[in-house]
Amino acid sequence: MSDAAPKARLRILNGGFEGMTYDLVSEETLIGRNPTTDITLLDEGISREHALILYDEDENTFLVEDLQSTNGTKVNGKRVRSATLETGDEIQVGHTRFGFETLG
Repeated sequence: MSDAAPKARLRILNGGFEGMTYDLVSEETLIGRNPTTDITLLDEGISREHALILYDEDENTFLVEDLQSTNGTKVNGKRVRSATLETGDEIQVGHTRFGFETLG
């Protein structure tokens, strides 16, 4: 899937970067505060490596996985260890909320 068109997108729903989007183009997308993450957020409530968005090509599904972060990861307001994502889901890491949407 590496060179393919994005299959999904995250959109920031709040804060100073509201409206910013991130296309999900690889099988793993790392979210955190560390500058080496795929999506780097300047949010003191986020761990250096906070959560991972995984794409399962066989199932054509996306999964969010919390990386044992201090403040946890929420999907639609519920704290999760891991959850399958659907269009319209809201993911919260630290104080940052993302909308998830599949494309195409």
